[in-house]
Amino acid sequence: MDYRYLGRSALKVSPLCLGAMMFGGETDEVTSKRIIDKAYDQGVNFIDTADVYHAGRSEEIVGRAIAERRDNWVVATKFGYPTSQGPNEHGQSRKWIIQSVEASLKRLGTDYIDILYFHRALTEAPLEEGVRAVGDLIRQGKIRYFGVSNFKGWRIAEIARIADQLGIDRPVASEPLYNIVDRTAEVEQLPAASHYGLGVVSYSPLARGVLSGKYAADASPPADSRAGRGDRRIQQTEWRPESLSIAQTIAAHAVQRGTTSIAFALAWVLRNRLISATIAGPRTEAQWDSYVEALKLQLGPDDEKLVDSLVTPGHASTPGYTDPGYPVEGRRVV
Repeated sequence: MDYRYLGRSALKVSPLCLGAMMFGGETDEVTSKRIIDKAYDQGVNFIDTADVYHAGRSEEIVGRAIAERRDNWVVATKFGYPTSQGPNEHGQSRKWIIQSVEASLKRLGTDYIDILYFHRALTEAPLEEGVRAVGDLIRQGKIRYFGVSNFKGWRIAEIARIADQLGIDRPVASEPLYNIVDRTAEVEQLPAASHYGLGVVSYSPLARGVLSGKYAADASPPADSRAGRGDRRIQQTEWRPESLSIAQTIAAHAVQRGTTSIAFALAWVLRNRLISATIAGPRTEAQWDSYVEALKLQLGPDDEKLVDSLVTPGHASTPGYTDPGYPVEGRRVV
């Protein structure tokens, strides 16, 4: 395994991070543990979960599966999304961060979290209070490092400034969405993370499954797929005609290369030297097996040219596309 430093930290992680979003929901505990054990045997030491994944069941399953080898794993989890209707049971207040971390520690069955992410940016909430709380938790030994997820470039700069001001180590990781059909992170998020010393742990390298090539533009999706199950986020984001068409082109190119579209899409993300690791979240063991193939695949200039011809660097496949989950903030009508 070609372990990589996470940003300017001394922490080394596997370039493939095992995403646990499906564990405890679509993926039962027996299968989840089998995938985790297999990943460990393959040299993977990085696993990503969150407090809101299946109401905390993902953390519980991850904790039980890694218990015997806890110190060999780099465990990342997140806070910030609502877990109930209470006004203080989400966000980035000191109250909620501490409460959330204590609950995650209990579910994970551990006394420390390696990386704690701000799961999302909140435009209306003060950022400094959250950074102070994270700094306190680091000093208490409950977390080792922290990171940010879905932060735009200027917010990465701001959180680095606040950390410097407070005498707290800067975040070690930024977690943006990044894949062949959505390259918008190349504009600001990836360069900002690099400049401020954050490693990039990107997510959704397969565009929520679209880049697997399993979806035909003119046919109904498979019933057991995210699109077939009516997953809200894929409908909001990657379920776009342009992305479906590009996925088929990538699949045909991958066959010519003697590989799969899955391995190609993951290898393309990892070829970017600004990427420390990418999160691949399997539903089945077979899916995980297909992800690992990317670590053996070497891409070249012709592969880069093909992708650039399909999606302009810094853009998404659909002109003018904006993820409704992360709207543009620069116009506030009086």
